[in-house]
Order: sequence, then C-alpha cells, then structure tokens
Amino acid sequence: MKKLLLSFAALTTIQGYSQSISITEIGRYNDSRDGACEISTYDKDSKKLFVTNAASDSIDIIDISNPMRPSKVGGINVLTYGGGVNSVTSLGNGYFAAAIEANVKQDSGIVVFFDTAGTYISSVKVGALPDMVTVTKDGTKVLVANEGEPSDDYLTDPKGSIGIIDISGGIPSISASDLTLLFFDNAPTIISGSIKKPGTTFATDLEPEYIAINDQSTKAAVVCQESNVLILVDLVNDSILSYRGLGFKDHSLAGNGMDVSNRDNKIQIKTWPVKGIYQPDAIASFQSNGSTYWVSANEGDGRDYSGYSSEERIKDLILDSTVFPNADELQNDTNLGRLKTLSIDMVGDIDNDGDVDELYSYGARSFSIWDSNGTLVWDSKDQIEQYIKSNHLSFFNCDDGESNNQDSRSDDKGAEPEAIITGVLNNTIYAFIGLERQGGIMVYDITNPSSPVFNQYVHTMDSITGQMTDIAPEGLVFVPANQSHTGKAMLIVSNEVSGTTTIYEVVVATNVSLLEKRISNFSVYPNPTSGTINLEGDLIPKHVRIIDITGKVVMETPLNSNTLNIEFLNNGLYFGQFMGENDEQVTKRILKQ
Repeated sequence: MKKLLLSFAALTTIQGYSQSISITEIGRYNDSRDGACEISTYDKDSKKLFVTNAASDSIDIIDISNPMRPSKVGGINVLTYGGGVNSVTSLGNGYFAAAIEANVKQDSGIVVFFDTAGTYISSVKVGALPDMVTVTKDGTKVLVANEGEPSDDYLTDPKGSIGIIDISGGIPSISASDLTLLFFDNAPTIISGSIKKPGTTFATDLEPEYIAINDQSTKAAVVCQESNVLILVDLVNDSILSYRGLGFKDHSLAGNGMDVSNRDNKIQIKTWPVKGIYQPDAIASFQSNGSTYWVSANEGDGRDYSGYSSEERIKDLILDSTVFPNADELQNDTNLGRLKTLSIDMVGDIDNDGDVDELYSYGARSFSIWDSNGTLVWDSKDQIEQYIKSNHLSFFNCDDGESNNQDSRSDDKGAEPEAIITGVLNNTIYAFIGLERQGGIMVYDITNPSSPVFNQYVHTMDSITGQMTDIAPEGLVFVPANQSHTGKAMLIVSNEVSGTTTIYEVVVATNVSLLEKRISNFSVYPNPTSGTINLEGDLIPKHVRIIDITGKVVMETPLNSNTLNIEFLNNGLYFGQFMGENDEQVTKRILKQ
C-alpha cells in the first residue's frame, strides 16, 4: 500500500510549538472517476462509509470494518428520488440523511432518510438545490443549506433558504410538519462587507453553501459563499439571529501577499493593491475556553453563467488614473492583468464614475477563525502559498495536483482552500484544511484561536511522476477515537477529481519505543552514519519514517532501494521505522554524526 508523505518544514512566519501527531494512510477506496468521491459520512455501528458519487448518480456504501481494505458493498440510485445527490450525514442509531436536488435544480429538492443498509425510510421536501446537510451534536435536528442557484440563463433565480428538520420523534415518523424553512425576506437592504448582484435583493441573492453547528446545538453558522455573508441561526427558536458580511482581506499589507500571475514565468508572492473577498466554501466549529469559534476555508467563487457573469480580468477593467497612476504596469499579464476579479457593476466603482477605484479578487487563499458573532479573530495570511513555495515548489499553485501545471492557478484563487474540519486529540484542537487545486491537507493546532500553530502538511505527492494520488479533497470527516470502531481517531478524505476516498489514522506520537516491532536479521549500517545507510535482512522495506527523540516525524518516504540518505538531518539520535509491503515493521535506532 502506498503511504502518505508528511512535510514538517516550517516557515519563518509560522512560529510556535504543537504536540506531535502521526497521520498515517491506512486505506483507500478507489473508484477513479472524476466526481465519484465528493462527500462522505461515517457510521460507527455498521462500520460503513456513505459516499456521494456524481459519476454514477449514486450513494456508494463502503465497508471499512477493516479500514485497510475498504470495499464497496452496495449503493443507492439517487435518480429514483431526484436529479443528483450533493451531501450526506450520519445520524447514528442506524440511519443517515442525503440532500438530493430536483431534476430541475431550481425546483424544491428533498432530504431523504435511509437506514445503513441503504433502505429508504422517509423524506422531506425542502428548498431549491439542497447543497449540504448536517446534524446537530445532540442528534435532534437535521439542517440543510438550500443554495437556490439560478438557471444558467439567469431567468429563474429561486430563493435560497435554510431547512431545519426536527428528528427528535424518530426517523420513521418524519413528515413535512417537522420542517422549518427559513427564507431571507427580512434581510437588510445593505449588509456591510458583502457583495450582491445588482438589481437583486438579498432574499434571492443569498445562496447558503455550508453549515457549522456549535457544541451545545444551540447555534448554527451558515456560509453564503458568493455574497460573502455569514448567517447566524438560533437553533432553540429556529430563527435567524443576524446577517454578517465577512469583509475583505487587504493584500497590500505585509504578510498578505499572493502570486497573481500564471504568465510571469516565476513564483512571486508579494503584496498588491487588491482586496480579497473571503467567500468561504466550508465552515466548521470548535470550542476553546468555553467559547464557540467558527473556522472557514476561504476558497472564493464568482457568478459565471451564460445569462450573467461577474468574472473579469483586471487587465480588462478601466482603472481610475488618480488611484492607479501606474495602471498600465499593473494591468500587464506579468503583474495583475491576469488576476480574476469582479465586473464593475458588482463592486469597485466607489464614486460611480464608470472606472474602478478598488480592486477585488475571489477568496482569501487562507483559512480564518471567527468568534461566535462572526468577527475575524485570525487569518493564515499567505502561509499556505509560502509553505508550498518553500517545500514543494514544483507543485506550487498547480491544477489538479500535477506538478507540470505549476503556477497555473496563481491568477485564479491559488491553492483554493475548500474543505475544513476540526478535531481534538489529547486536549489539543486541530483544523484540517483541504486544498482543492493544490491537493493535500494542511494541519494547524488552533487550541489558541488567536495564535494557531502550523503542525504538518499531509499529501500524496509523487516526486517521480509529478502527480498526486489523491486530487481535489472536497469532503473531510474527523472521527474521534471514542467514536471510531477501531478505537483510534480517523481522518476520512473524499477526493473529487481522483475519485478516491482515503482513510488516515491519527494518533498522538508520544513514546517512540512503543512503536518498535522487532524482526530478526535486519540491520542498518554504517551506524553511526554521516549520511547514507544500507538496509539488509529479512524485511524488504517499502517505506520509511524517521522520528527524532521528541517523537516528531522528520522524514517519511517510499523506498525503492536498499539505501537511504539522511545527510540533511541534524546530528543526533533518531528512530527509523521500516515498513514492508504487508505492514510488517521494524524500528532501528540510528545515530547521525
């Protein structure tokens, strides 16, 4: 089995210490078709994953009783119920729910309830284009974000809404009377820090994309990506609390740089006179010191339909000559010219004189932490791009996880942080951020919400082929150890483009010596060594992990020969974990001097 690679090199701008955790790939379900693995949910009792599959319009049922060997054991044809499945969530007690759009996207979709054998139980009609479904922590309510996207000609634009389904009476008895549907007719005319299509109201312009729920099941945060709005919902009274525009990121400030051109033949992260619109795709919640926080993956998204498009290149705008005296230089393709921005009717013409006074770009190329009311607490600034530049240059801002597409997404949202989930290990809170275009998962310790610490980057890059095995992480599921049938925490990643769902085991790396499994007649030499070591014995190692005396993984790589070069490591004592093809393993102490 191909193992994951971990990168631990930190940037000078990423400071602090986080406990060492080991994230190890233990299994992969491979459909291999684009769109085959988008959103997953896990059920402990049945030991199954339920995975949305747009390639076959199905929900695939995957047995992971042995997570090292996931196998498909069934499926549900969603065309029986509508036009396609967008999301699934496990409800426990033998059930899960699926958000299924109508055959005509602008019509009302449904939430369908199934048992874990895939048998239909009941359904509830909700709003137009149910895009994400989730359940409260106490298991009493199912929430669905009804995006309400317009038709391609933009002649039909249904209202977005939030559906709240009371399931406290049991899944088999659910009916339409259990649904509360929240529309946005009473939204303010103006929401500061948001954007809106001209000629519309927020009642139709707000398109709910993703939902997070606090630990107490009393409050939800709903992201409307295109409008850059966060809606807070009271789950006690099933009512809207507030509408909050998320504002804009100033890319002219130090630390907020970005690479904006795919035509300059170089990697150039620098500041620019541009405001990034946060526009999160996914949002999650966590609790620290008794307070609720929301954490967002700031992907960005425009409105690009045949009937209306808000997308422009900066080179195609007329810039105000007073604000931008160097407009010709800025609009060159090697500078800001290629960067995707908004049309002048959306935002930027402050004085309404027909030219652009402020420049905006889609997304913030970061992840952010917001307090319970939606006020920004912390943003990762340009750390993601800086890290990839310093550690995986050939994959920098690549498209679909391919190094031969290096820099191809710099003009269009960069690595695109899209998926996000939080999890707790040993009282430490982590955020896992999926990079859609770049590929891989960034991991941060967010225990202190105002000062997160980079932990590691999990990826499946292959330096020989220049490709990733897992491409475009779309859905993340974190399973705590006490909710896992294996007794260990799991991170489950659904990768849309590669059509793979990958299972990782997540543990705190504490006592390295406990990892040792002895195999007779296996040696590493010379030992001590100043660089290259030879491997010899009964084990034919296919993978190696080098761990320092603090328990931190400092190197992890596949092995294709019987030699290993550790010349780049600092002098000191290390533990080498050598793993064979059938998961046999031996640990050897190695002295580098």
